[in-house]
Amino acid sequence: MSAAADCRQCPRLATFLGDVKSLHPGYFARPVPSFGVSGTPFLIVGLAPGMHGANRTGRPFTGDYAGDLLYGSLHKFGFSSSAQPLDEAGNANAALSLQNCRITNAVRCLPPQNKPEPAEIRQCNGYLVQELAMLPQGAAVMALGTIAHNAVLTASRLRKTDYAFKHGAQHRLPSGATLFDSYHCSRYNTNTRRLTTQMFEAVIANIAAHLEH
Repeated sequence: MSAAADCRQCPRLATFLGDVKSLHPGYFARPVPSFGVSGTPFLIVGLAPGMHGANRTGRPFTGDYAGDLLYGSLHKFGFSSSAQPLDEAGNANAALSLQNCRITNAVRCLPPQNKPEPAEIRQCNGYLVQELAMLPQGAAVMALGTIAHNAVLTASRLRKTDYAFKHGAQHRLPSGATLFDSYHCSRYNTNTRRLTTQMFEAVIANIAAHLEH
């Protein structure tokens, strides 16, 4: 596949990003690359960049509430050097680094209304195949929401009926990695109490324990 930042294979998304860039010239407004060193034992898979989050900053889960919860939790368990994804100017915190962790998305472009179409998810799945192929034995993959969960299964050539999504569930993949499911750390999920900070941190705690073995 072509380099992620240059990808224009989904016409609807490419057109939408062009429109967003014209409205917000300072926004990244391109396919957002993964963050963190490839081949680390912990891969987090989200849905897609947020309009004023990663689509603005160019870094996954940076600039919106979901990122605050994610990076805060990662910092608590030693996977991130900082709980603050933004610097004082509101840009991606250049001093923040990930330890043994990498973050990506099932879809790398901002979709209209945060809803990628099935064909767009399939088109972007090749990037996720590459991410999974670089994982070491015994790795942990954290899927944030059903779309991310299903994207991992597609990339692993597994049937969705055999691996049902459920918050807190763990699935052993044929590659030797373990898939950990969590509700997406979105503001909507936390405001409705579908996901609490404690629930989210419990999944990451399980991952930390898994990686220690």
